[in-house]
Amino acid sequence: MTSGQSKGDILIVDDKPDNLRLLSVMLSDRGYDVRAVISGSVALMGAKAQPPDLILLDISMPGMNGYEVCQHLKANPLTQDIPVIFISALNEVLDKVKAFSVGGIDYITKPFQEEEVFARIETQLSLRQMQRMLQTQNERLQQAEAELRRALVQERELNQRIEEMTALEERNRIARDIHDSLGHSLVALNIQMETALSLWKEAPQKAYEFLVEAKQLGSEALNAVRKSVADMRADPLQGQLLEVAIATLAQEFHHTTGIAPQCHINLSMPFSNSVNTVVYRIVQEGLTNICKHAKATAVELQIQTTPTNLLLTLQDNGKGFYINGNQTGFGLQGMRERVVGVGGQLEITSELGNGCRITARFPRMTV
Repeated sequence: MTSGQSKGDILIVDDKPDNLRLLSVMLSDRGYDVRAVISGSVALMGAKAQPPDLILLDISMPGMNGYEVCQHLKANPLTQDIPVIFISALNEVLDKVKAFSVGGIDYITKPFQEEEVFARIETQLSLRQMQRMLQTQNERLQQAEAELRRALVQERELNQRIEEMTALEERNRIARDIHDSLGHSLVALNIQMETALSLWKEAPQKAYEFLVEAKQLGSEALNAVRKSVADMRADPLQGQLLEVAIATLAQEFHHTTGIAPQCHINLSMPFSNSVNTVVYRIVQEGLTNICKHAKATAVELQIQTTPTNLLLTLQDNGKGFYINGNQTGFGLQGMRERVVGVGGQLEITSELGNGCRITARFPRMTV
């Protein structure tokens, strides 16, 4: 549509000046911008230079008739979408099949019935306007779809970087744990060896007992290092679903301790692999601590997901410990770092004789 108060830009093509004047006055009085030409060739040039909203095209013209003009219009990308209404006289034979096959959408006959002419023009202009609006909406949808695809690609790339960073932090954390635990083991091993050497001559049997203990300490340290190195090299989930990996941990704990953990797991709302890895590590570290230190007879594990959070609770009825005096032991520092690293919160409550409760809450990360 043209600017201002115009109702539309209409190109009239007719070789008879009287018809052009009549239609031009009629349409101009109704608020249309009108261009009038007397030949098909001029009409094609005008339509290409400034495409109108609609074309009224006479069929019977010398040189290039209306059917041929319409064919040329529909063959050109610049003009192919312009609606064409054919004009014919009552005494002329209108080939309706041909008119529609070459791209016409309607026709009017001479002498003109003013209200009929306006009704047909308004109908086609309204359809044309709706077509343009639909095309604009489609273009916006395509643009939005392209932007969404770019955003999804960026999100995947960001998630991948986050997972890579999480994996690197996990390796660094395990390396630090290896350093700390190995350091403690070597100190204890050194004490055992020094004691055995000091008792070697005076109490060889006692020295032998200290050597046996030293050997046991060395074996345990070596196994711990091997396990930590394996954890560092491998994906802890190994491609498994989190619930399957947790079930394996529970079975291993049962096999080692004879205690079957009471597990209540609902992971109907999947979370990212980085969060799943941290959840796995917390459960793994927590069960290891219970096995080594708690002397528990019952263990309960709950993992529940919602659209916004994942909640993990691991509780035992073991001997417990003073939490205020032990913020870094039993792998607590590593747990806190892992949880904080993915934006979560960790709470550990424990008292002597009343077991230990680990609660971790992870928000669903959005990008």
